[in-house]
Amino acid sequence: MNLSVAAIARVETGSLTPTLSRGERVSHIPHGDMPELQPSKPSRPVPANIRPNPSKPAGTILPLPPGEGRGEGRSLHSSLHGSWSQAVSGLRNHSRPKPTARLGFWLAALAWMLTPWLPSSLPAQAATTSTAALRLAGFDVDATPPIGSHMAYDPVTNWWDLGLRARGIVILGDGDPIVLCALDWIGIANEGHDAFRDTLAKAAGTRRERVAVHALHQHDAPDCDFGAESILKEAGVDPRNYDGDFPREVLRRLEVAVRDAVLTAQTITHIGRGSAPVLQVASNRRILGPDGKVRAVRYTTCTDPVLRAEPEGTIDPSVSLVSFWNADQPLAVLSYYAIHPQSYYRTGIPNPDIPGVARFLRQLALPAALHVHFNGAGGNLGAGKYNDGSKENRGILGERLADGMRRAWESTQKEPVTGDTLGWSVSRVSLPPAKHLSTEQLRAQLKGKDASFFLSGGASKLAWLRRCQSGQTLEISCLKLGSARILHLPGELFVEYQLAAKAMRPDLFVAMAAYGDYGPGYIGTTVAYEEGGYETSPAASNVAPEVESVLMGAMRRLLEAKP
Repeated sequence: MNLSVAAIARVETGSLTPTLSRGERVSHIPHGDMPELQPSKPSRPVPANIRPNPSKPAGTILPLPPGEGRGEGRSLHSSLHGSWSQAVSGLRNHSRPKPTARLGFWLAALAWMLTPWLPSSLPAQAATTSTAALRLAGFDVDATPPIGSHMAYDPVTNWWDLGLRARGIVILGDGDPIVLCALDWIGIANEGHDAFRDTLAKAAGTRRERVAVHALHQHDAPDCDFGAESILKEAGVDPRNYDGDFPREVLRRLEVAVRDAVLTAQTITHIGRGSAPVLQVASNRRILGPDGKVRAVRYTTCTDPVLRAEPEGTIDPSVSLVSFWNADQPLAVLSYYAIHPQSYYRTGIPNPDIPGVARFLRQLALPAALHVHFNGAGGNLGAGKYNDGSKENRGILGERLADGMRRAWESTQKEPVTGDTLGWSVSRVSLPPAKHLSTEQLRAQLKGKDASFFLSGGASKLAWLRRCQSGQTLEISCLKLGSARILHLPGELFVEYQLAAKAMRPDLFVAMAAYGDYGPGYIGTTVAYEEGGYETSPAASNVAPEVESVLMGAMRRLLEAKP
């Protein structure tokens, strides 16, 4: 039986996900300019499990393996790349060998001498094919834009106590490495998303299709789209928030950090999984009227007490955790929770907002493991029911999310790694561009310096449409970790897709990271485009209603779910 996203999302998935009628769903209210904060000194605490590497550029930090067990994680790269002095010393001190031993000795010496000419990507590739054992490397770099640069909405005027991070892991085993990366940015789109995946793939010694890059969608944060930047520069227009200088600096930091991290990868013996409800954080943004149309949008800051009194609506209340272990030692924790993560913004001060506070608290509680957080399908979710914009709410909401993460951690069930634990599958899809998008119209608006073009992110829309028309596809991927499946999807995805994925395979532990390629903008369900509202309007969504069947088919294939 084929079910729509809306139908599957109403399937009972447990006592924490009640089936709701159409009239019970909720929404969000437009923000105004927020008063400027009184900033603290820009001293950003560094979690205890990472440390600066003085030999690397500023912002490059490497994971600190528990017990300094770097010898255990020594890779083929460090084994091969010795110095000439070591080889020469071996020649001088070697006693006269027997004829049969002499040949082996000279072959070994020749291997040492040829090492500097080996391709730089070989070590990571070889490390993944030399043993069936799974290994994990974590990386974490500073992704906070400098004062004077542009974020998505405003220029940077100061720094907060917590900066923005670009964190992730590299999984090494049989086959090419797999890279997962999460950034505290509003979005990474089109050619920008390509560049991040390509850079991480090169650093890890893998291929682009085995790299997943996601933004967390904080709003006081950078917006990256190299395609939009190119379009604006070609037209002689200042790219402003699409300026790529700082994103390219972050790419350089990531490349160094990933290459170094792979050299200290640690053995994975177990995979953990756990989940728990997050209480009083997320609520649906879209509030429907009696006619089935959106009558109000409850944004992430909602000052209207009547809208805040509306029910939570359709959400996924659970935070899902996947952890990697070396025996009893946790190496990394990945968390997944769906929401628009803003408490308040337009401050001019980059900050990681609700998920950044929660992640930092959990990092302090579990200093031995790198905590990497991903935003789920939160396109039509926000904190509006529980957030009137008061500054105190950032900490309160962050603590509530951290509490859910703690309970999910305490519920963790571990399973040993076997030869069948790791898997990676990809489904390439062509998302239908929105019918209102017109290359000629967008180019005319750009040429005429139409203000609406710049206010609506017209350059990014044009870059997206150009890619669609050239036949470029998006890659939807699924990471298999034992009984866990992690889906990686693009855009500001509606939560119904996440609930549908979980309903497809109730026998598995399913988690989802959205906000991959930011080019599509909001991705609603088919019925949502009929309901109206901001998220599915021409200003917000760059895809057509037919997108639902495309993504549902991809998820079903990746999860190997029955039709």
